[in-house]
Amino acid sequence: MAYMTTAQALVKFLDNQYVSFDGRETKFVDGIFTIFGHGIVCGLGEALDSDRGGLTVYQGKNEQGMAHTAASFAKQNNRRKIIACSSSIGPGAANMITAAATATVNHVPLLLIPADAFSTRQPDPVLQQFEQVNSLSITTNDAYKAVTRYWDRIARPEQLMTAMINAMRVLTDTAETGAVCIAMPQDVEGESYDFPDEFLQKRVHKITRIAPASDEVEEIAGILLGAKKPLVICGGGVRYSEAGEALESFCREFNIPFAETQSGKTACKSSNEYNLGGLGVTGNSAGNEIAKQADVILGVGTRFSDFTTGSKSLFRSDAKVLTINTSRFDAYKLGAKKLVCDAKLGILAVGDYLRANSYKSSYTTEIADAKKGWAEEMARLAAYKYDENFEPLIKARDERTIPEFAKKMGIITQTAAVAKVRELIADDAICVGAAGSLPGDLQRMWTSDSLYSYNMEYGYSCMGYEIAGALGSKLARPDKEVYAMCGDGSYLMLHSELVTSVQEKKKINVLLFDNSGFGCINNLEMSNGIGNLATEFRFRDGNNELLGDLVPIDFAKCASGYGVKTYTARTMEELEFALNDSKKQSVSTLIDIKVLPKSMTDGYGAWWNVGVASTSQNEAVKRAYLNKKENEEKARKY
Repeated sequence: MAYMTTAQALVKFLDNQYVSFDGRETKFVDGIFTIFGHGIVCGLGEALDSDRGGLTVYQGKNEQGMAHTAASFAKQNNRRKIIACSSSIGPGAANMITAAATATVNHVPLLLIPADAFSTRQPDPVLQQFEQVNSLSITTNDAYKAVTRYWDRIARPEQLMTAMINAMRVLTDTAETGAVCIAMPQDVEGESYDFPDEFLQKRVHKITRIAPASDEVEEIAGILLGAKKPLVICGGGVRYSEAGEALESFCREFNIPFAETQSGKTACKSSNEYNLGGLGVTGNSAGNEIAKQADVILGVGTRFSDFTTGSKSLFRSDAKVLTINTSRFDAYKLGAKKLVCDAKLGILAVGDYLRANSYKSSYTTEIADAKKGWAEEMARLAAYKYDENFEPLIKARDERTIPEFAKKMGIITQTAAVAKVRELIADDAICVGAAGSLPGDLQRMWTSDSLYSYNMEYGYSCMGYEIAGALGSKLARPDKEVYAMCGDGSYLMLHSELVTSVQEKKKINVLLFDNSGFGCINNLEMSNGIGNLATEFRFRDGNNELLGDLVPIDFAKCASGYGVKTYTARTMEELEFALNDSKKQSVSTLIDIKVLPKSMTDGYGAWWNVGVASTSQNEAVKRAYLNKKENEEKARKY
């Protein structure tokens, strides 16, 4: 027995958790991110100060930011290693809720330990306590229940044991992992108890590969035998199973093309002759063309988001859908015939069945032709530039922004900038992104044969993940150059962990694409008949509308105050210099890239279902609604 406080027992427990995958044993909890407040500094803070063991204590700058960093760290480690996050009560705890939702949607393990109000209720209401008049047992931390996979509140010290065992159960579950919230009342943190030695000793959690059931293998393999033009979709489950090589061999042997989701990108090599690249709303022409022809869709480790399926309109209505997934919930999507198992074992088992029946698809030149067409489009996008004949890639009612921006800000097109970045930085550099138009450009245009070098948070598309995520990737892979691909809107929303990167001496590179606003949503609103409403960064005009001059922001000057090496690029020549020079730096860098609005990639035949107004006096909105109804008729119903 060990007589210690609840917080001390928690720290010792975390320090002794390990995971084992394919016989490789690793320490599971690297450390704890924290911003100390009155709710944790005297309890958990004391425990970490007195004996933190092998845990590293990281100092966050914003609770949401540090939790995004921890989630990215877990993803970059393929979910085999985590950093826990602790906060004070009230606003500190509430700040992590967005990150909890982001991790849960993306099936990424994230352990959150927010402090809570006093269990005894003696000093109620304590500073920052949230009081609900219909129940005094409700606090801010109850808000986590909607966005976590497991939630618990430690009202007594002895409850810590079952709570933490269940926390580890969920965090290491390939199907159910996500955010876990363990709320710690600040008085209980300091209470002592005789904790059994067994609870505090080293514990190894085996992450096992779920074996496929033979009858499910036979069912989906039997359907594939009748397929003439099947398509495989490579999702994040392929990455976390480390099944990329198996998937590439499967597709090569049976002459089956595959397309990537945002989460599945770089699980396989971009150069593979069967890799079409992205599909769906952020997909390219090759992936979308083949997807529309396919008679059987095999989704491996994907949850079939609306972007992947083009809001269920991308696939033929008579196409049969098959799934390989550890999650039964995701395996049932689109009415699929399921194979619930590990991605790698499932691919191998289905391959054995197809091989025994001498299967080959009926594709002849379609795969190569589609890839050739996309390669030509990529070359066009890379050469896209502003001149007197400039045509915006994205059409809109009001194009006055473009010449105005070119005159005042810069003349770089976004697609050419992405192509130049890809050309000049190392192939094994890690690319991190999340929101805006960049995820579409990057899923289409980013290529790499370096495994797991693409860290795109697109399940929740959470603005503000980018820079925190880049730090998480750098903490996981300090030997790699890491690039945060970030819009100016996301940067303004959350870039606090850029300071943490300087503090930790972990160099990240922020590529800030400044188009003076929320360009992606500006495209969406105007393409659906809405005016230029509050999506560009403009001063108010004489009519009290946000339609005045552009708001000029010198992001490079701002970031230089943090100790970051900064650059401003208004031309491609300036961008090229900045990219090359930034590689020589040892400190974090930021390149303020002034990119022309409307110069990002378009949809390549995919449709996205959004809530267009069914009644409007605006003729453009009426046309957008009719277009929506037409596409809904073509889409699958479930």
